[in-house]
Parts: sequence; structure tokens; C-alpha cells
Amino acid sequence: MGPELIGNLFTLMMLILLQLVLGFDNLLYISLESKNAPPDKQAYARKVGIALAVILRIVLLFVLISLIEAVQDSVFKLDIGNYVYGDFNLHSIIVLLGGIFIIYTAIKEIWHMMALEESHENEKNTKQKSLASVITMIIIMNLVFSFDSILSAMALTDVFWVMATAIVIGGLVMIWLADRVSDFLAKNRMYEVLGLFILFLVGIMLVSEGGHLAHLSFFGYPIEPMSKATFYFVIAILVITDVVQGRYQKNLLAIKKNTTTIPVEDGKKSS
Repeated sequence: MGPELIGNLFTLMMLILLQLVLGFDNLLYISLESKNAPPDKQAYARKVGIALAVILRIVLLFVLISLIEAVQDSVFKLDIGNYVYGDFNLHSIIVLLGGIFIIYTAIKEIWHMMALEESHENEKNTKQKSLASVITMIIIMNLVFSFDSILSAMALTDVFWVMATAIVIGGLVMIWLADRVSDFLAKNRMYEVLGLFILFLVGIMLVSEGGHLAHLSFFGYPIEPMSKATFYFVIAILVITDVVQGRYQKNLLAIKKNTTTIPVEDGKKSS
């Protein structure tokens, strides 16, 4: 086994790990989006959506290798005096639109959970989408999320088979994890709200990254991207807060139950 092959295998392991770390937010979106499909087709939507997205990721990888400069070239500029400035390329536009769509999706789902529906049937009909539309959204958002991982992979190596193998293995792991994340959310509905707020945070992260890529600034203040370290730190705080809140509510219910007064039976009088 030559040193070049050993180096490629080490890079492959690093890329697989990178795919898994960067794929958490994508995995959460897939799990939540698949719930909009008919119940008996949700697992199928996740598997087919991720599988097709993996194929398109490899195509995107080939395209980016060939046209990386075109993706980074300026598409249009926005210059409104000293108020707003931006130089948008294709990469920044895709990331910005993806972030805005995810923020919209998270807000819509959170609002839907807060609203009182007239009937369960109306809620069911409102939320359900066709299988094709769910799979399409999973593929599109998978490609939006893939930009970072592909560009990071290209920074580590220029060997196509190493990058393609990492994408395939990462996709297979995502298929395996997506079912488990969805099952967990289905059995623990209380964490669905937490998942939606994390998804909202993912949208904020993408918007900040897209704004940074476009050199977007307001009143002379440039948009700075949210780092992955900050993203995971905020997620950890949200999870801890949710766990503490859940325990606190259980304790309050237990105290209320124990302090409930027992009515005195008729005919009994205190001496």
C-alpha cells in the first residue's frame, strides 16, 4: 500500500466525518419535511429523496470542479449609497435563498402548531403534501446544504473518487439516521418544537453565510457568518433548556397532585 493511497484513505475518513458533522442540519430538515408526506410513504420519501440527492451531489461535485470559477463570479451588485451593499455570486444566491426558505418553513410549522384548528381532519389535509413534492423539496434542500461540504472537500483533496466515495457513504449513513431521527420525533412529540427552533437557527446560519459570501453590508456593517462552533453551542443550550423545562414541569405537576385537598366525607365532624 503506497503512501499516496494511504493519504487518500485518510482524507476519505476525514471527508466522511465532515459529511456527518455538516449533515446534521440537513438530516433534521429531511426528518421534518418527510412528515408532510402520507404516513405510509414517509420512510420511502426519505430514502428516495436522499438517494437521488446523493446522485445529484456527485453531479454537482463534477460541475463545481469544472466550473468553480463560474460559481464564484459576480452575478449582480447591489449598491444603495451608504445603506446597503452586496456583490452576489451564484453560490451566495443559492445559500441565501435556501436559508430564507428554511426560516419560512420553520416559522410556518411553529405557527401551525400554535394555531387552533377546527378539526383534526382539516389539519391533516392542510399539512399533507404529495409524495413527489416532498421528495423534490428533500432533494433541493439537500443540494443547498451540500455546497459547504463539497467546497470543504475540494479544499482537502482534488481526487474525484475520494470525494465521490465520501458523498455516497455519507448519504447511506444519512438514510440510516433519518429513519431513527423521524421515529424519535414521532415518539417524543415534545421535541418537535425544539427541532423546529433548531431548524430556524439553521436558516439563520445559512442566511448569515450567504450574506457573508455576497459581501452584504447594511449601513457599513458587514454580515458575519455564524460559525459551526456557535451553531452547535446554541443547539446545546436549547437542548439543555428544553430538558430542564420538561423536568421542571413534571415536578410542578407532581407537587400539584400531592397538594390536592381531599374532600371531607359527609357526616364526619371534627371533635
